[in-house]
Amino acid sequence: MSCALLLLLMSLALAMGTGAAVEVQRPRGVPLSKRQFYEENKPFTCLDGSSTIPFDRVNDDYCDCRDGSDEPGTAACPNGSFHCTNAGFRPAFIPSSRINDGICDCCDTTDEYNSGATCQNTCREMGRKERESLQIMAEITKEGFMLKQQLIHEAKRGQEDKRGKLTELQGSKKGLEGKVEALRTVKETAENPEKEAKERHLKSWEGKYTGRSHYLSDKVDTSTFQTVWSGIKDKYLSEFATRQPQCLISAGFGNNCMLVLATLKYLMMILDMQTLHRHTRAGCIIRFENTNECTLCLQVNHLICHPEFIWICRNLEKEIGFDFGPSAEFAYLYSQCYELSTSEYIYRLCPFNRVSQKPKFGGSETNLGLWGQWAGPEDNLYSVMKYDHGQGCWQGPNRSTTVKLTCGKETVVTSTSEPSRCEYLMEFTTPAVCQEPASLDEVLDEVLHEHTEL
Repeated sequence: MSCALLLLLMSLALAMGTGAAVEVQRPRGVPLSKRQFYEENKPFTCLDGSSTIPFDRVNDDYCDCRDGSDEPGTAACPNGSFHCTNAGFRPAFIPSSRINDGICDCCDTTDEYNSGATCQNTCREMGRKERESLQIMAEITKEGFMLKQQLIHEAKRGQEDKRGKLTELQGSKKGLEGKVEALRTVKETAENPEKEAKERHLKSWEGKYTGRSHYLSDKVDTSTFQTVWSGIKDKYLSEFATRQPQCLISAGFGNNCMLVLATLKYLMMILDMQTLHRHTRAGCIIRFENTNECTLCLQVNHLICHPEFIWICRNLEKEIGFDFGPSAEFAYLYSQCYELSTSEYIYRLCPFNRVSQKPKFGGSETNLGLWGQWAGPEDNLYSVMKYDHGQGCWQGPNRSTTVKLTCGKETVVTSTSEPSRCEYLMEFTTPAVCQEPASLDEVLDEVLHEHTEL
């Protein structure tokens, strides 16, 4: 039976009051469900089948049956139980040891029938308060379920939009990659003649200046150059680029002037040739016949390789792949965080991501677990979230958090606790877990069947 059905069932059952019930005669402390085993005109057989006794030994304040079933209304058997009718409220069972102990355990006072204790029947008042509480819960369940339907509708539309966006981005990326490849082919085709021309020119240039190098080497007196060069390099080399060659002649170097000029020009030529050769070999001198194509190629290649573009695609794929419930009703929790402030800490739950704890008055944040999986029972899998692999405890396990989800109109963290060391428990309300209320016919069938338990 669903939670919502139980709430409505109890609410209607209590609202019917005792006027609609007929009390069936049976021995004190016996529930209606076991009335058939207590026939006054027949011997009584212990419910565990251990023995059979005359019926007048039932509730005679002496324990005959090992299971205590012959003394449902006395404290004779240590393992017996007493049934409280509690008309107007909910039936209950108490240990038989509490019968006539001077303390009122049953709201209808039936457990203290021979103790002399002063008890008041509070069942009707308790029933009234519980009916009010159940009515509020029933309204919350109804409104929560309506909100859940909206969440499902929005989630479906959101998932469709995200899938469409991802498909569009992937298609655009594929198309842009094709354009880049086409432009790269155009670029390589356009560069081939230029590369070949550069190679021919470079070989010709190297040959020309290799020959000139040999020629100059034959003409230059190395020892004389070293003597002359050491005397002029500091004074004149920095000015060579801006002053006329005649400056060297006027400086008084005589016949050595042409030697110096030739040597310096040779050195400059070798430097230029090596620089050009190095840059050409490295592929840094690139020309496009169409500059716009070059710019477009660079821009497109930058776009599809940009970290933000890649992140958007991966994040969409990740979000679409999450298990957000049978109808994606939990999708709205993705990328959201909810906090609960206590006297010492601020707890933060980011569904499908992580749980953390931070001291309220300064200090670093502690990771209480990363999203693991849905961990509810088989018949209600999406009622519990599990977060594992949090920050390690000192000489203990890594922290983990169990999040229990309950129906509510609002999405909020209601409580946190640490039942075991480094294992946290968090209560979280959300309309996403609200179940559809049962139909009136189903409720009435259950009421008529169960409310006769008096």
